Amino acid sequence: MSRSIITIIVAALPAAYSTAQSHVLELKYDKPAKVWEETLPLGNGRLGMMPDGGIAAEKIVLNDITLWSGAPQDANNYEAYKQLPRIRQLLKEGRNDEAQALMDKDFICTGKGSGSVPFGCYQVLGELQIQFEGAGNSTPEQYERTLSLEQAMAICSYKADGVTYRREYFTSYGDDLGMIHLTADQPGKLNCRVTMSRPERSSSRTIGNALELYGQLDNGTDGKGMQYQATVKASSKDGAISTEGNTLVIRNASEIILYVAAGTDFRNPDFRKKISQTLAAAMKKSYAIQRKQHISNYSKLFNRVQLSLGKSSARTLTTDQRLAAFYNNAAADNELPVLFYQFGRYLLISSTRPGLLPPNLQGLWANQVQTPWNGDYHLDVNVQMNHWPAEVSNLSELNLPLAALVKGLVEPGRRSARAYYNAPGWVAHVITNVWGFTEPGESASWGATKSGSGWLCNNLWEHYAFTNDKQYLADIYPVIKESAMFYNSLVIKDEKTGWLVMSPSSSPENAFYLPNGKHASICIGATIDNQIVRDLFNNVITASLTLGKDSAFRKELQQKIALLPPPGVIAKDGRIMEWLEDYKETEPQHRHISHLWGLYPASLITAEHTPDLAAAAKKTLEVRGDDGPSWTIAYKLLFWARLQDGNRSFKLFRELLKPTVRTDINYGAGGGVYQNMLSAGPPFQIDGNFGATAGIAEMLLQSHAGFINLLPAVPDQWKAEGAVKGLKARGNFTVDFAWKDGKVTSYRITSPTPRKVKVKINGVMKEVTATKI
Repeated sequence: MSRSIITIIVAALPAAYSTAQSHVLELKYDKPAKVWEETLPLGNGRLGMMPDGGIAAEKIVLNDITLWSGAPQDANNYEAYKQLPRIRQLLKEGRNDEAQALMDKDFICTGKGSGSVPFGCYQVLGELQIQFEGAGNSTPEQYERTLSLEQAMAICSYKADGVTYRREYFTSYGDDLGMIHLTADQPGKLNCRVTMSRPERSSSRTIGNALELYGQLDNGTDGKGMQYQATVKASSKDGAISTEGNTLVIRNASEIILYVAAGTDFRNPDFRKKISQTLAAAMKKSYAIQRKQHISNYSKLFNRVQLSLGKSSARTLTTDQRLAAFYNNAAADNELPVLFYQFGRYLLISSTRPGLLPPNLQGLWANQVQTPWNGDYHLDVNVQMNHWPAEVSNLSELNLPLAALVKGLVEPGRRSARAYYNAPGWVAHVITNVWGFTEPGESASWGATKSGSGWLCNNLWEHYAFTNDKQYLADIYPVIKESAMFYNSLVIKDEKTGWLVMSPSSSPENAFYLPNGKHASICIGATIDNQIVRDLFNNVITASLTLGKDSAFRKELQQKIALLPPPGVIAKDGRIMEWLEDYKETEPQHRHISHLWGLYPASLITAEHTPDLAAAAKKTLEVRGDDGPSWTIAYKLLFWARLQDGNRSFKLFRELLKPTVRTDINYGAGGGVYQNMLSAGPPFQIDGNFGATAGIAEMLLQSHAGFINLLPAVPDQWKAEGAVKGLKARGNFTVDFAWKDGKVTSYRITSPTPRKVKVKINGVMKEVTATKI
């Protein structure tokens, strides 16, 4: 690559991306939040805050990523495997409904399942309230509430009675606590009362000048579950700090800093001591140093990727106004897709970090004791989707918490494999939690799906595919090997086709009609299971060769792969069959599109190598339709990007950004985003944000088909001009490029060591040498 082209790409980004980046990557509003779905999410991977920017009273919802009710349990039915021959026989005879009834009786978890403790749920930590005296007696002027994605900081400012008030909030990447900085431009004008509360299982108190919220959650047995505590301390300029009952009182101050430290005893028995130490360390530093340290540490992650799709005058609108305008006239605001993409990266950085837990169904942010669907880790798309943008968007290390969670499922998963299938290896079904739940759910129609463990292994593999980190591969190899051992022991020969398939099997949460008019979910050889087994076996074979081990097992898997069904079977109507039999769906527009798993996240179906299956995938998506919960819309966006139809992907992106205020639990059509740009199922589910983030990247760059493809699915709206810096491709390549009128005008590909790589640019395949970073 010549130096002149490198110079062009380096220079192109600032030109297209320059004017006031802080305003380009900023959510902004002209009034306080009326509901939680309008508040601004802040997080440092462990602690979360969501301020509403109220005038007379501020409410800030607090979260800790580890705060779960419940406890470890063994809910396996250790007699279940004895029913496996009978279940298989009923399925063989076409009596799927009877097989499912038997599974409902003997092939589900024991106890209460996911509907109660000890399974538990992710819960809100509490709420911090600030009552202001004298700051809200008149109608405020010049009100503004913003969230800077570049600084991971929220700001609220307004003018009242001639005084300008300003609040800054962040969850620090420095000293690991929440910071709230209050100022007034006239001395002594800050007077407030600070309290904390929680809907249940909580107490509050003041000790010295510290305010504490503390309690213990239910574990499902003796009530003595996880313990938690949040502590607030304050410092002030020109003011007095005192306590009245369970309230911090601050009077006549010009500046106030609230320090919010919190923790639980999850893997941390000394959490109270840690809270005290954190507060003591933070209060020794000036606010300016805290702020600078926070921004510096956060920026090391966020600034890795820059994206420009051209300028827009719509940036002058508030974010809620922009969302409405975009949905009605999508071509007018190319900066909003950039904002939404970077917001997804911001949310991922904010909701996890190495050594902690992965983001759950709500990432880090919850405002309820009973979060929807327990705020757990659903393994039939949701937690996997949460991590799809990590690698391509240059946040690779944020996949490691998921890998750690999966490693923790191996031991309980071995027990479940033995209990239900008398099989070696490990399995996880549809749901899990921080306690290592791997059993089937409490209803076979959805809970018996056992593709969860294999799907998780695909996420683990993608981290290796993008990084080429052999030390990591050696670390996860036992996990993916034992998962392959489980599926290898379960595949049996289907008498009708001669293929090796799993029985029982199911396509997640979906059902079909039987010839007798009844419906069922349990079957032989659901397509997603066939695809996951093929993908997993291929990856374990590659890992075995790379690491030089397990040649006998590798040979066995190679023999089995030749007997598996193809990645997809095309039905008479031209669609990919969801099940081995061409059953009629009970819900043709079902939210799950599991039989296209081989198209994404796997690469078993590609436009380049399997054109017939790609064409069948298009017909499948046409019948499924474009609506659904937000995560479904995001998944369809990704499918169409893989099929290299950028305009259809953009149509879905626009649909995903449809403004909504719905918070009911929804399983059908009607997704969208709230005013704070969090995705709505409804209710709030963060997977729609992360899926769309991955989808935008997929529209610009793909690397799954054996080469790097630039602008594979760029929509007409983005063709005029654009530039991107810092996206990642499989093989540990970093890619920068710019384009004009839909044609790449310059590019640069780097890697830790100079290597040759195939690149498709403007429809032409080239082999280039990546330059050393």
